[in-house]
Amino acid sequence: MPGAALDGILQQHGHQPTELLQILIDTQALEGWLSPPTLSHIARALNLPRARVEGVAGFYSFLHTRPAGHYRVLFSDNITDRMLGNAELMDALCGKLWIEPGKLSEDGLVSIAATSCTGLCDQGPAMLVNGHAISQLSHRRINEIAELIRQQRPLELWPAEYFQIEDNIRRRDALLDLTMQPGEALAAAVARNRAGWLAEMQLSNLRGRGGAGFATAVKWASARNAPGEAKVIVCNADEGEPGTFKDRVLLNRFADLVFEGMTLAAWAVGATEGFLYLRGEYQYLRPQLKAVLARRRAAQLLGNGILGQAGFHFDIRIHLGAGAYVCGEESALIESLEGKRGTPRIRPPFPVTHGYLGRPTVVNNVETLAKTCLIALHGGEAFAATGTAQSAGTKLLSISGDCAAPGIYEYPFGVSIARVLEDCGASDTQAVQVGGASGMCLAAYEFQRRIAYEDVPTAGAFMIFDGTRDLFEVARSFVHFFAHESCGFCTPCRVGTALLKGFMDKLAAGHGAQADLADIDWLDRLLKNASHCGLGSAAPNPVIDTLQKFRPAYERRLVSLDFEPAFDLDAALAEARQLTARDDPGAHLKTHEEDAR
Repeated sequence: MPGAALDGILQQHGHQPTELLQILIDTQALEGWLSPPTLSHIARALNLPRARVEGVAGFYSFLHTRPAGHYRVLFSDNITDRMLGNAELMDALCGKLWIEPGKLSEDGLVSIAATSCTGLCDQGPAMLVNGHAISQLSHRRINEIAELIRQQRPLELWPAEYFQIEDNIRRRDALLDLTMQPGEALAAAVARNRAGWLAEMQLSNLRGRGGAGFATAVKWASARNAPGEAKVIVCNADEGEPGTFKDRVLLNRFADLVFEGMTLAAWAVGATEGFLYLRGEYQYLRPQLKAVLARRRAAQLLGNGILGQAGFHFDIRIHLGAGAYVCGEESALIESLEGKRGTPRIRPPFPVTHGYLGRPTVVNNVETLAKTCLIALHGGEAFAATGTAQSAGTKLLSISGDCAAPGIYEYPFGVSIARVLEDCGASDTQAVQVGGASGMCLAAYEFQRRIAYEDVPTAGAFMIFDGTRDLFEVARSFVHFFAHESCGFCTPCRVGTALLKGFMDKLAAGHGAQADLADIDWLDRLLKNASHCGLGSAAPNPVIDTLQKFRPAYERRLVSLDFEPAFDLDAALAEARQLTARDDPGAHLKTHEEDAR
């Protein structure tokens, strides 16, 4: 039953409804799950309808409204994890602990399930245990983990090497080579005054590194000019796109650049409040990020009177997500910041005028904000001199899959796909998925294309598949991902992704027909044109690309040119025939051909 500890959590968050998600996360960390009495207590304390509280708890995949065990094990299930054998490792751990996937063990000790990409594609297979990341899984490590769980050993007593996450920085350029003392970029921007700093940003032609490529200075100017004084800066660190992990490295190794970038945005916009929205899969980074924030406050780089500048007041809080890919969309992220389900808003109005709590809000991605430090130090013209005419600066690529050296690579915009493949040690490459599940799949004849907004735009994911990989299975994995991550708000996405998943599974099971490909094409167009947000419209991308460029991978699964049912009713009666010792013609269903005869 709820007690003093829960009341302490509520007190810590000021009994604010906007803090509902954080309260639920902290409560679950204490109790292991969110029981009905706990949800009722929270609803009363925040003066919220209980249905609202339970609705939020049920929306996020890392929150549990049923017992989930003392050890909550989640295997990363991105396509790169599958390529490295995550399914076999998961089956092995389930077998050793006598537990079925997705269920709680009979003794209530452990649950084991799969989750979407955990941002560890460069060192998979990976898992999360009570939110703590473990990479480079092997059968030996699985055996050791099973024994630790049987012994009920606390996580803090597990071998420290389990939790060592490598940065794997393979190629550096302007950003990753930057050496900057905390506050140095900020001092340069303050010396230019607010208008001068914004003008420098306009000269830089910096575009958002989250994938959409919107001009950063235009977004900042819109928020600055919007009515309302209490403006907000949000750093979107919810990189849930499969195959992306650059934000993980920036936050781990270059947190000062990110926080300084947020403060530079605040100086330009006139914001007083900032949030780092940290994806739940990266919660293990939170302690060190809090330490960096504390150090910056002590150095007068956050708080009141930053750098002794009268009227420059700005501070940053960390807001933790809880496993919802859709919260990478900026309006869904703002809903989550407000303690709600992460459902994308109808736009307009846009966040720059009506964002967090109706206030003008700038939402920028981690890499975008870090890049602003380069502009403050070296000027907008110098930044714009690198890259291409429409894509200024450099881009971080998260490279994984079939290559010798997966990791983070930084290139000036305009680099060719072929050059990237050569640098990371890829050979016999059949296809590259650029931009994650929602991006584009490039075949070998396209490898001279270039990473740039005017050619191949990307948020950073770069997954490589050699000639041994089945591109149908790659696309099917992404379709499963979108069906799982649909927020359910709009019917085209909620139903369409489930139907698309069903068709792909039907082909995989050996019941494909030409009519299914026509239905898939119709579904693709429906999702593209009728979905409420980018998740639904992007969901068919992997199928559209692979159908166009690797159609034989689909056609070899067809067993009929007309129609093939997904369910064989006669085969389903085989067990009944065995039990009744009957296998005569009367115990079988007749086919249409037999009826005709």
